[in-house]
Amino acid sequence: MLCMPIIEVRNLTKQFGAGDLAVEVLKGVNLKIEPGEFVALMGPSGSGKSTLMSIIGGIEPPTGGQVLVDGIDIGQLDDDQRTLLRRRKVGFIFQAFNLIPTLNALENVALPLQLDGVPLKQAQERARLALDRVEMSHRMDHVPSKLSGGEQQRVAIARALAIEPVILLADEPTGNLDSRQSGRVTELLRDLAMYSRQTIVMVTHDATVARSAFRLLKFKDGNIERDIAQEDFEANAAVFHASSVQNATG
Repeated sequence: MLCMPIIEVRNLTKQFGAGDLAVEVLKGVNLKIEPGEFVALMGPSGSGKSTLMSIIGGIEPPTGGQVLVDGIDIGQLDDDQRTLLRRRKVGFIFQAFNLIPTLNALENVALPLQLDGVPLKQAQERARLALDRVEMSHRMDHVPSKLSGGEQQRVAIARALAIEPVILLADEPTGNLDSRQSGRVTELLRDLAMYSRQTIVMVTHDATVARSAFRLLKFKDGNIERDIAQEDFEANAAVFHASSVQNATG
């Protein structure tokens, strides 16, 4: 039996502004992502990768075309429905950890569930399970200031996992981490995809981080210039290098 893509993008366009000031950021993007894939997006600033992620996550509506997430057409949703999609189907991980400084790790992870109406006891149990998945259960009573940068990012990943999302969207998840912490977070994301079949879409400027993914999409001028499978990474090493240089200078 054929598996339905968890994300399907059909001739997607996105325009900001109107008239003479209109800027077309996405220009007919087509893409399918299967359940359990770990996909890295690279490309220069303004190439459309972050805009695509925002549309997949229900933050921005598309201008034209279709984006289907778990069979749901994003373009047919109103603002309230997109908000519900974000709260229940999409986990977000950002460069900034966005943890509440007065709450400990367990409370930070449980909070989005409580805001969505999950009873406290159930929210905390799901938060404990999520923290255990990222190997942070031994630090659940610590506030963010008592955690390293890598530990804070793992708590942020646990917060995203606690809602039991269909997809994880990671926007520069290692951008504020040193190379050692970055490696641990990247390994965690890879393990989530490999062993838990968690679908992950990640924007990164770091070629080393991108190589941990199962697939690389190289963006240029509002569309996908290259779609490279993991087994072809070494043959396309120059693509990773060029993307890193473009992001470092852009």
